[in-house]
Amino acid sequence: MTLAGNEVEALTQLRRQLHQHPELRFEEQQTAATLQRLLGPLGRLHTGIAGTGLLLELNSAAPGPAVLIRADMDAYPVSDAKEVPYASRTPGVCHACGHDVHMTVAYGVAARIAGDPPPAGSVTVLFQPAEEIPFGADSGAAAVLADPALADRRFDAVLGLHCWPGLPAGALGVDRTTAMAAKDAFRVELVGRAAHAATPASGRDAILGLATTVTALHAAVARAQNPDDLVAFNIGTITGGASQSQVAERAEATGTLRTHDPAARARLKQAIERVAVGQADALDLDLRFTWANEMPPVRNADQLVALADAVLPGLVDLHPLSVPPLTTDDFALLGALGPSLYVKLGVSNGTVGGAPLHSGSFDVDERCIGVGVTVLERLTRAVLAGGLAQPGTTIPAQPSARAEPGRVTGAADR
Repeated sequence: MTLAGNEVEALTQLRRQLHQHPELRFEEQQTAATLQRLLGPLGRLHTGIAGTGLLLELNSAAPGPAVLIRADMDAYPVSDAKEVPYASRTPGVCHACGHDVHMTVAYGVAARIAGDPPPAGSVTVLFQPAEEIPFGADSGAAAVLADPALADRRFDAVLGLHCWPGLPAGALGVDRTTAMAAKDAFRVELVGRAAHAATPASGRDAILGLATTVTALHAAVARAQNPDDLVAFNIGTITGGASQSQVAERAEATGTLRTHDPAARARLKQAIERVAVGQADALDLDLRFTWANEMPPVRNADQLVALADAVLPGLVDLHPLSVPPLTTDDFALLGALGPSLYVKLGVSNGTVGGAPLHSGSFDVDERCIGVGVTVLERLTRAVLAGGLAQPGTTIPAQPSARAEPGRVTGAADR
């Protein structure tokens, strides 16, 4: 199950093409057109999924297990800071989260499955728009689930991967239970009464109220969590006021809470609301509090973790991960379609790939592409061969007819 040299080159060029032409959420028209030309000859292709998404169906000659592979399509609203030939040509937009790699890997798997079809089962490859979700905006995964093309569908395995700067190229991280955290975004809007700065007693200062609220929220969240809770809390934006000489009538802040444990999540959300209400009352301000983009955690199914442990050693440098991150992903919603597995694809080599996600400097060691294709193809073929129905059974390797000798080069081969 190795990639031939011409496959690696073609996939690398596709990734660079996608990287040069990034598009924001629900605007992935050119991205979809590029993929449509490649995917059309492979199988039954549905276009316009949730607006700009694509759904490729690859059916074998006989019924059997069903696998869904998901790749996200949208880029991030940040300028590309890299000085490379394939840098983004769209000002202020960049594939800073690796979605170009995710799409390239998914296409690579689809092409190999189509070229060497399994004897039974089906593979569906979803290219999902709009994984990046600004405050209050819609989730692409939620839109996909509402699309008729996926109505009443169920799968034996839902697979995906995410580029991971914390792991070297050639490595794959597999979280034991939770792959991504739950997310709860919030907005605190305080409304007072405007007044001239020379007569502050006739006004009610929303900016003062927001300043004390921000400080109180950080303190309250810190004191409402236990030492073993995995929690991230952030106030990311503050706006308000109209003039330096006016007592501000309105001010607002937005932030995010990230958790893993449902009990901690509920406890901290209550603390945040309680503090916001208390601070507003103390300064006689009106409060408008909003939760948005509430997303469950990404859970890895036990049987798929076990399958990865059984079939991936020897193909990649497998890293069992015991401490899940506090990043989030709407892949979590696709768990409604069946047991899911979301793995972390190592992308760094010490020089390239070490910049954090959502940074304009983010890049990857492109050898990770072949590793990703190998991993998802191996997992897919193992599921189709009955690996989930027969736990503990050794699934024989099924090398592609197009493969050449040698394994995908990873960090361990350098």
